[in-house]
Amino acid sequence: MFSLRISAALLVCTSVPALADPAIVYSVGGKFDASFNEAAWRGAEHWAMETGGNYGEFEIGGTAQSEQALRAFARRGFDPVVAIGYLHADALAKVAAEFPDTRFAIVDMVVDAPNVMSVVFREHEGSYITGAMASMASDSGVIGFVGGMDIPLIRRFECGYRQGAAAQSSDTQVIVTMTGTTPDAWADPVRGAEITRGQMAEGADVVMQAAGGTGIGVLQAAADAGILGIGTDSNQNALHPGFVLTSMLKRIDVAVQEAFDDDVWAPGVRSLGIAEGGLSISMDESNAALVSDEMKEMADLAARSIAGGEIVVHDIYTDGDCPF
Repeated sequence: MFSLRISAALLVCTSVPALADPAIVYSVGGKFDASFNEAAWRGAEHWAMETGGNYGEFEIGGTAQSEQALRAFARRGFDPVVAIGYLHADALAKVAAEFPDTRFAIVDMVVDAPNVMSVVFREHEGSYITGAMASMASDSGVIGFVGGMDIPLIRRFECGYRQGAAAQSSDTQVIVTMTGTTPDAWADPVRGAEITRGQMAEGADVVMQAAGGTGIGVLQAAADAGILGIGTDSNQNALHPGFVLTSMLKRIDVAVQEAFDDDVWAPGVRSLGIAEGGLSISMDESNAALVSDEMKEMADLAARSIAGGEIVVHDIYTDGDCPF
């Protein structure tokens, strides 16, 4: 379903006049993936409600469609054009050079161009807190982490999770499984469920997912087995009330709203972590009974300490291989 909501295919095939509206191109996995893409959509919708404006949108089925969609929006005068996810990086670098007068943005990757705003998150800061919470919640002393595509960004998540768990107990064992090495790894909930059951067989009783649409299968399998899952990107607590310990929120919605805003958009890199409000831990009625006062105090203290620099979370991008 498209908004103007107008599809890239329509833009290519018609003579719709040039527009000054922004546009968004989602990553693989679908707009309503209950995760990364859906958070981006919520940001676009919030911008539309606040401003009364329209925006174009397109859901790619694979990376081959990225360049076509970005170019189609730029050709028809949409501005800025926002790409969701690192999979768009190569295509955006090419299209941005072709349309130097069009503003672009990308979320979760850096594209170095004078007309591109790159919004990235310090995911390891948030996953440190979820790792610490998982360690505290575990009865078995074994916790799991299911990643999507095996890329540095997800390994960055993993390392923060390991460090947080180790900060609570050096005896906590962390089982890590990546779903795959291609973009399909983001959209395979059946495989996510299989991996989760495998980790449970090894003793895991808390499992975090950082796997996009695949993560929906992780949370489902955890709930079905009566263990705890941890969500990512969007607030996924309500998917399985009483079985999702918390969700690590990446404020992708805010990133999109800012990219759409003429007064905020600026070329260069914008890095969002806990201090900037770009990451947080979700608490609501769906997980209130799962999070003890001690756990809340720990999470709050950790967040303040990370924001203030007292806790330094290892970043594999700058600090090298994960030591935990």
